Formats: sequence, structure tokens, C-alpha cells
Amino acid sequence: MEHLHGTYNLELVVLSYIIAALASYAALDLAGRVSLARGISRRVWLACGAMSMGLGIWSMHFVGMLAFVLPMHVSYSMDKVVLSVLLAVAASGIGLHIAGRKSGNVRQIVAAGLLMTAGITSMHYVGMAAMSVPISYEADMVFASVLIAAGASFAALWLMFYLSQHRTRFTWVYKLGSGLIMGLGITGMHYTGMHYTGMSAAQFHQHSHAQMVNSMMQIEPGLLAYLVAAGTFLTLGLTLFGIYINQRMSMKDQRIRENEQWYQALYENHSDAILSVNNEGIVKGLNAAVTRITGYPERLVIHRSLDEISKHIDIHWSSDELQSVDLSGASLEQRYYTASMKGMDGQHLDLSISVVPVLIEGTDVGSHILIKDITEEKQAQEMIRHQATHDPLTGLPNRRKLDEVLAETISVSEIFNHAFAVMVMDIDRFKMINDSLGHSIGDVFLREVSDRILKAIRASDPKGMDNVMLARMGGDEFTLVVMNEQGNEERVASLAEQIVEAIQLPYRLKENDFYVTASIGIAMYPEHGTEVDNLLKHADTAMYEVKKNGKNGFQFYTTQLDSELYERIELEGYLRKALERNELLLYYQPQIRTADSRMIGVEALIRWKHPHKGILSPNVFIPIAEETGIIYDIGNWTLREACRQMKQWHASGGPLIPVSVNLSSQQFHQSNLVEQVKLALEETGLEARYLELEITESMMMDASVSTGILNQLTSLGVKISLDDFGTGYSSLSYLKHFPIHKLKIDRSFVTDITENQSDQAIVATIITMAQNLKMDVIAEGIETKGQLDILMQNECREIQGYYFSRPLPASEVEHDFFVPLRLQGNPIIHG
Repeated sequence: MEHLHGTYNLELVVLSYIIAALASYAALDLAGRVSLARGISRRVWLACGAMSMGLGIWSMHFVGMLAFVLPMHVSYSMDKVVLSVLLAVAASGIGLHIAGRKSGNVRQIVAAGLLMTAGITSMHYVGMAAMSVPISYEADMVFASVLIAAGASFAALWLMFYLSQHRTRFTWVYKLGSGLIMGLGITGMHYTGMHYTGMSAAQFHQHSHAQMVNSMMQIEPGLLAYLVAAGTFLTLGLTLFGIYINQRMSMKDQRIRENEQWYQALYENHSDAILSVNNEGIVKGLNAAVTRITGYPERLVIHRSLDEISKHIDIHWSSDELQSVDLSGASLEQRYYTASMKGMDGQHLDLSISVVPVLIEGTDVGSHILIKDITEEKQAQEMIRHQATHDPLTGLPNRRKLDEVLAETISVSEIFNHAFAVMVMDIDRFKMINDSLGHSIGDVFLREVSDRILKAIRASDPKGMDNVMLARMGGDEFTLVVMNEQGNEERVASLAEQIVEAIQLPYRLKENDFYVTASIGIAMYPEHGTEVDNLLKHADTAMYEVKKNGKNGFQFYTTQLDSELYERIELEGYLRKALERNELLLYYQPQIRTADSRMIGVEALIRWKHPHKGILSPNVFIPIAEETGIIYDIGNWTLREACRQMKQWHASGGPLIPVSVNLSSQQFHQSNLVEQVKLALEETGLEARYLELEITESMMMDASVSTGILNQLTSLGVKISLDDFGTGYSSLSYLKHFPIHKLKIDRSFVTDITENQSDQAIVATIITMAQNLKMDVIAEGIETKGQLDILMQNECREIQGYYFSRPLPASEVEHDFFVPLRLQGNPIIHG
């Protein structure tokens, strides 16, 4: 049989390459989409991809065969052409299915490659069999074509799998380049490899007319070429257009998914609890913070109505919002509420609630309810508010809170015509404790004082603090507001009396008992004032009157006290200039020996020559000096002046007797007392043995401090006298441990000694005790012969009082005592 030889149509060769490149690009892109798709979408993309890729490969091969021109008329069998198309589609579907798997491995790719090789090879030879030309094949060349088809299949599968697993920003560039290269490989394999080899393996023979006539339905080659090309381009075009549309839709879907994921991340991880409810109040969603904040698990909240949920929780809305709480929507404005509730574990929670409407295409479909736990924030605010209105030491209300309560009480009392009292209290001798024991002990003392006052209030009224507010104004000053609807001053006086009694009980500090008293001033509303400042001012005025009259008591305000207070203020102004104007002077009261009525010493007593009021005694201005701090300058002046005067008397031939100088509590505790005494002695030239310093028992409360001061003074040669002995509360052990040289029996024991047996016994005991301790003892305040006789009977050797002489200016002391001594020829008296 005669063999036939043909030529190639260049236009169809180029067309076949274009088809191969487009098919390759579509296959690579579809492989990636198959790998991302799931369910029905995956199956649709897999079917479309198989059709597109299979038709592309089939078209490329058939266009390539049509490009081979034989010197005879060739037609094709329709049934075999359709079969070859199905084989190409099946092979492509297998390849896309394997490449689209995320878990694809080498074994799967090899298996798919073999199936694709079988499909493509079958497609080729079935297509060859469709030609209306007798063909025979050489076995070795057929085998070679199969190997080339296998290589192309494996290369295509690996490329599809790689690009589907490694998607980047420039994946489309890699697909385009890979599609061109893959198309070139397939085309080259057809013309230089498989098809060349396949065509070499095939031998075409001249067929008979009978054969051509008896053949099945035939298709003309020219028409087939254009039909194949048109169909292929249409299929690939639709595929690529579908890919483009899908890509745009995928990008939009991707953005939607990303936005949803951003929103979901915010929703799930928001620190506030979020409930999403529809307009019927049904909870459609919630985040994890709902359980974290409230303790209620999701199953007890989701798909339940707010009304049903509220029945199982203990929630209380703020009173001003109670009538307007609506959490289920029905409003297009954001709303805010505050509430408190008990969590699942019973813990109290303070909540801030925001209701945000949800609009979809302009329609209100529900709300997001944002619940913030503000428990700690509210507690911090309450703490700050409490700190701003309360004293940190005692926990009592401070001046700021007191002003608020007073203003509110005045408003209410004015409306209901009620009366109430304002009590201002000052702790007497607190400064002495604070200065001698230190501020830390002073703080302990103030807390104890506030506790005692509160106990006294509760004891006086069954309702306790409901009717009385206690505030600490600062330092040792307290203020009470006593609500008293009936205006009963007796009840107020009874409360004040109980407080005074509670305060004066002993305080155990540093292993010693200390005693203080309280001075209370009372102003009544509306009798003594209708404004906050007036009530406090008048109560303060009454309190100072109590202090002036001996402390340890209470007093109601009277209009007379205002004039006295003004006088006190005026007196303070003059006192500040008294030293500059040389208005202070010293009087001296002789101290007498009972055995021979001779003067053995003098006590220096300060007086103030007021420019308008004349000579003022120390009990008028010394308390003012102590309160204002002027006492330090006055005390140092008194010390120097007494030493100067005594030195002058010694130098002029007067008796060599000592001078006694009283020290105030503040002066005794000043840091440079010893230096001031030493300086006074050096400046005046007076010998230290002629200076006697008088102190009181209260100055020795802190033994560790007092011992050091007294020892330093004694080391200078100065004598120490304990004044007002028997009236204080200090321990008798002080007489054993302190360097005390003389005891002074207080005038309170001498005044009634002629009539009071107890006073006689006390005086006798003090004298005997002093003699046994090898101390001198002197009684003061002697005004009658009877008092003197009793003292002499009890062997009191030294006395001082008006019976012998009142306090005298220095000139009168010289005239009344020194001149008679000189006239008697005995100018010197030794004590």
C-alpha cells in the first residue's frame, strides 16, 4: 500500500500554540480556585476546569493534526472525535482534583500523572483513529510518545499543585509566565515530540473509494478546524471571563470576610460585655466578657428574652433612670444607663450600660447592649470622695464635710422649724502630750479621744450617730452637730457633760497614765446664728470662755462673750508689742523662814503694764502668750531680767539669796532651754546656785525627755523646784528619779487647812515625805495666822504668801526688806 507524506499549515501551528497557552493559564488558575473552594463550589469549579482544560488540550492536538496537510482528502468520524474529547476532559479533571488538594503528596501526583498520561494518550490515538485515512503504527515509536505524554502530564500537575499551595501577591504573574512556558511545552511536545513521534509511528495509506463511501458520517477538515478553534476560544473565553468575574466577586467576598473577622475579633475580645438583641428583646449573640463579668454562662443567656433573664438576676437601676430603661431597641439614639447587680457568685457589681441601635439598610433591627464593669472605678471614686471629706487619722468627717452637713441641716431646719446645736471641742493639754511624747503617740491619743466621744454619743442617744455628727477640724479640735428637733438645751448639755467625763479618764501612753480635759463651746440654731460661719464662730467663742475659766467643762454662747473675745483679740495685738515697748516688768514675792521670819529667797512674778488697762496679772495674758507662741520670748526675757536683778542686789550689798523663776510647759520643752539658762547666767554674772527654776508635774510626763533636761540644768548648778505639788497626776516615783531639790505645797491645800482635816493630813504627809527624801519644802498662799500656826506645828520651815508680803516691785522689796536688814547690821542672810 502506498505511503503518504504531508506538510504543516503555519497559521494553524501558531493557533495551536495560542490555544495551548490559554488552556495552560486557565488550568493553573483553576487549580488554585479548586484548592480554595469547598462543597458544591468546589465541584462546580472542578467540572468547569476539567471542561476548559480538556477542551484546550484536545483542541491543541486536533488543530495540530489539522495543521498537518496530506495530499488527499481527509475527514473525521464524529463518534470518535466526541470520545477523544471526553478522554481529554476526564484526564484534566483527574489532574485538577489532585492538584487542588491541600494535602497532596508525591504518590498522589504520580498516580494522577499516570492517569492523565493514559487519558491524553488515549485521546490522541482515538482522535487519530477518527481520521478517514488508514493508519498503521510502529510499537517503539508509540512507546516513546507515551513517555513524552507522561513527562508533560507530570510537569503540568506539579506546576498546578505548586501554584495552588503558594499564593502570593504576584501569583497571577507566575501563572501567566508558567502558562506560556507550559503551552510551549505542550505544543513542542506535539510537534517535535509526541505528535512528531506519533506521526512517525503512524503510516498513512491511500484508501479506496468504497471505503470512503461506506464510512460513517464524515466532517470536512477545514470546517472542523474552524469549529474546533471557535469552540475552544469560546470555551476558554467563557472560562477566563468567569474567572475574572469570580475573582472580582472573590475579592469583594474576601473584603467582606476580612471586615467580618475584624468585627468578630473586636466583638469577641472586647473588654466590655456585649449582648446583641433584636427588637423583640431576644438575645441573638453575646461575647465571652458577659460570662467573665457577670458569671452567667452563655447557655443561660443566648436565645432568651431580656424579660426572662431579668427575672433571674438581682439588678437595680439608678433611681433617676428607673422609668426610662429600655434595652430592646425602639430608639435610633444611643442611650446610657447605670445599674448595680449581683453576679452569679453573689458579688456586687456596678455597671455602666450603653444601648447602641443596629441599622440594616436604614431599618432598625435591634441593639447592641454594651455592659462595662465600673465596680472598681466606682469604689475608687468613693474612696477619693471619702478622702476629700474625711480625716485620714480618725476617719471622721473633716471641715469640708462639716460645712456641707451644716448647710444642709440649716436648710432642713429652716423648712421644718427645727433647732440644733453646734458643739466645738478642744482637748486641753494635748500640745503637752504631742510635744513631750512625739507626734506618733499624739496620733494614737487623738484616735482614742475620737473613740471615747463616739461612745459617749451612742450612750446618750439610742439612735447614736443618726442624730449627731462628729467631725475633726484639725489638731485637737472636734466639732459636733447635734440634731435636736425640740430645741432642748438640756439634752445638749447632758451630752456635753458625758463627753467631758469620758475625756478626763486616764490614757495609758508609754506605760504611764496621762490625764487631759476637754473644753466645749455650744451654739444653738437659730438662737445663736442662722449661718454656718456664725454658728461655728459663736461655739468657738464659748469654748475659749471655758478655757479661760479653768477648762474641763462646757458653756453655751452668750452675746456677752463676743465683747470679751474682741477684748482678747485686742489684748493679743498689744501683747505682741509689749517687749518692744518695755511694758513687761517683774514683781518679787519674798519667801520667809518660819524660825526667825527672815527672807530666804524671792519668787519672780511677771506683770504687764498695759498702756490703757494698767498693771495686768499673768493669768490674763500668759494663756494668750502660750497660744500665740509669744511665751518663748517672754520666758527668756523673764529669766534674764530675774538673774540681772538678783545680781544687782548681790552687787549692791543685798542678801545672797536665790531667785525662783517659773518655766512654762512650752519653755521647758524648747530645744535650747539649757543654752538659754546658761546664756542668762553668763550675761548677768549671777552664780547658778542662786537661780531656782520652778516646774510643774505635767512637764515630767515623758520621763525620758524630762530626765535629760533636768540633769543638764542641775549640772549647771541650778536648783529645781516642783511647783503646785499634789495637784497633778504624775507618779511619786518622779521624786525618786528626778533631780528635784524643793517641793512647793499648792495653795489649794493651804486655803482651808484650818477647817479641813483632809487638807491638814495631806499637808502633813507632803512635809514628812519631803523631809524623808532630804528635800526642802515650802508652802505658798499663807494668808492667816491660823494657817501659819498649823504649818509650823507640822514643821514646815519655809512659807510664802500675803500674810508676810504680797508680790512687790524691785524697789519696794529693797525698801521693805533690804534697808531694815542693813539698819540691823545684818546685810546678808544665807538660805
